[in-house]
Amino acid sequence: MQHWILKRAIAVSLCGLVATTVAIGADRTAWVDTWACAPDSAGALLKAQTVRQIVRTSVAGTQVRIRLSNLFGSGPLTVGNVHLASHATGADIVPGTDHALRFEGKSGVTIPKGQSVWSDPVAMNVGALQELAVSIYVPPGSVDGPSTIHNAGLATAFVNESGDATSTVHFPADETSGNRFLITDIAVSGPVARQTVVAFGDSITDGVGSTPGANQRWPDYLAARLQVDKSLATIGVANSGIGGNRILQDNFGPSALARFDRDALDKPGVHWVVLLEGINDIGGSGYAIAAKDKVSAQQIIDGMKTLIARAHTKGVKIYGATLTPFGGAGWPYHSVVGEQEREAVNTWIRTSGAFDGVVDFEAAVRDPAHPERMLAAYDSGDHLHPNSAGYQAMANAIDLKLFHP
Repeated sequence: MQHWILKRAIAVSLCGLVATTVAIGADRTAWVDTWACAPDSAGALLKAQTVRQIVRTSVAGTQVRIRLSNLFGSGPLTVGNVHLASHATGADIVPGTDHALRFEGKSGVTIPKGQSVWSDPVAMNVGALQELAVSIYVPPGSVDGPSTIHNAGLATAFVNESGDATSTVHFPADETSGNRFLITDIAVSGPVARQTVVAFGDSITDGVGSTPGANQRWPDYLAARLQVDKSLATIGVANSGIGGNRILQDNFGPSALARFDRDALDKPGVHWVVLLEGINDIGGSGYAIAAKDKVSAQQIIDGMKTLIARAHTKGVKIYGATLTPFGGAGWPYHSVVGEQEREAVNTWIRTSGAFDGVVDFEAAVRDPAHPERMLAAYDSGDHLHPNSAGYQAMANAIDLKLFHP
């Protein structure tokens, strides 16, 4: 799946598109994201099918609810039964753990075009780093258009073609997919205050290059580290990475500027954001045809300043992550000029004081002998995306003191 970022066929221009969301409560610490993915495009239509998706939590809770999105739909989307259970193996769930979710007391919900909805809370003991299965049934005639998806799921979604199989223990999968369908968040609450850190970025935050199905993205490794420290074990991690994402322009989904409120600042319990963006603005400039896609380091920095200001307006701390090396990723994506821009942006991140803190991902994965390149042991093979070991090194480079009260 490492090559998909440069070969994806559908480019969506949605600057300014914002989904309307049903609020989940006034207390920002009552609910936190235990899992998330950012919607990025319109995908295959689900029709008279059940899709079962496996996710891994980051933080524990005693109540659960999920968010479904119709952001990229062409019209209203009607969803039938939705179930949540503990994952066993493959497409199967643990018997006796299945919970039917409700939406304003009903078993299904119609989601207007461009909007998203939260399910009602359900009592369920969810552990940290636990795998859950989310099963969604889309009945016949529910919509005549595409489903909202997240492309690089790095996990297997199981699809049944025979109708409603949401409560089935041994799920009869007729096909599989590497996409995420409709679901964007799983939130938990409990008896103690808790908070969320949002990992906001591009394919490197999305985990492209890591082992599929293994939960080895750098936000996954960060969640595991937080659980080791009991004083930080109530912090959830929401992954809002999108492959190909840029700060300034839409590319394989809305730009960081267009989606920041929805995919970062509106997350339940958000208290911190780790921003890793800009590499695609630089790389995209190398092969850009349109003048708007040819951007400078200063334009990238100005975009970061805008994101910082918006985070601070909401009372959210934002940490700047240095851009990782991508020498060898191929010309014109990587070039002498592009390397100079990356270094200029990284110098600003480290020295400007504009961010509330700095996470030095570049230092964690670069080759000391060739600083413009990633260390071979951390390279997935395309010289742009780290492998699982590289993502672990990135997570290990994060000072957990950044998340202390």
